[in-house]
Amino acid sequence: MKRLSDNKTIRIGIVGAGFARTTQIPGFLKCDGANVVAIASRHRENAESVAREFGIAGVAADWRELVEREDIDLISIVTPPATHMEITLAALDRGKHVLCEKPMAMNAGEARQMTERAQQAGVLALIDHELRFLGSRRKMRAMLAEGAIGTVRHCNYVFRSDYRGVVERAWDWWSDERMGGGTLGAIGSHVVDSFHWMLSAEISDVCCMLSTHVAQRPEKGRGAAAGEPSAPDAATMRRVTTDDEAKLMFRFAESALTKNTTGAASLSVVESGKYLNQLEIYGSKGALMVEETGELWHSPAGSGAWQPLQVERDPIAPGMRDASWSRGFTAFASAIVKALREDQLKVAGAASFAEGYRVQLVLDAARASNKSGCWTKPI
Repeated sequence: MKRLSDNKTIRIGIVGAGFARTTQIPGFLKCDGANVVAIASRHRENAESVAREFGIAGVAADWRELVEREDIDLISIVTPPATHMEITLAALDRGKHVLCEKPMAMNAGEARQMTERAQQAGVLALIDHELRFLGSRRKMRAMLAEGAIGTVRHCNYVFRSDYRGVVERAWDWWSDERMGGGTLGAIGSHVVDSFHWMLSAEISDVCCMLSTHVAQRPEKGRGAAAGEPSAPDAATMRRVTTDDEAKLMFRFAESALTKNTTGAASLSVVESGKYLNQLEIYGSKGALMVEETGELWHSPAGSGAWQPLQVERDPIAPGMRDASWSRGFTAFASAIVKALREDQLKVAGAASFAEGYRVQLVLDAARASNKSGCWTKPI
């Protein structure tokens, strides 16, 4: 097991300067007994900018520098999925604890290698499914286990955003299939993990239709910042090879909660209107629904109405944008640091590499289904 520093300060290295700037770094900085000591980005200027903003001492253009450092206990990988396996395996080989962004990898083969190596390394190795740490979702899961709505008949997941709806938005890694971009991986991984975790049941069959509505995007112009619409002079267009909409149907294996249970998911990053990140579960005795805002609702069978349930609002780290992902990671980061300070290699309720691998099996099956037009089993 990786020996931590004597004063039990968990020293963290961040790989990636995009999503990490808004989520991982503020989340870890809020934790007692944690210190973000270095950040790496392939664009060193991005790492330098983030380091100045948060007072991070170490900066690198190559993630390998972080993996080799003796003063780093935990590597947080916040990079495109195509890079996850290489960074993870290198970190594990150096005895580092690892937090890996979702989706875990490009395919189940990679995810299996990562899982096996983590088991051999004997370190903490987790996937960043931070929504598991929201109070509303934890209460929903507990109510399901207690039989509040009986046997589960059907689940719905709706995600709606116009994040990539602006056609002038510049081409980036999210537009590139080879880098692991797209809605199925980014959002679908959360959906599959939510279903697995909530129901304590595996998805046995999946049917999927993927669509690309914005088929090309302009190259990023010189005047455009990362993630912003392209500058007007960026006339060169590049083909988008990833999905911006995913429609899925599921069947679940039987378990204590599931019998002949079905599910559906409608996921889009090009839909205008109210932002939605909503999970609904319908059972023989009623239904439960949790919203992006953290509101939890219960509908007893035959009532014809939703009733609000009392849930304490989750805290959020300073500097984060108010969102479920931010509130979930605030709690998740604290749990990770606490576990490592106590020399624990598990975090209660967190998604392990083994669970990330099972999610990846479903994502692979979904892509196969999209190509064949048939129901597919995750194997």
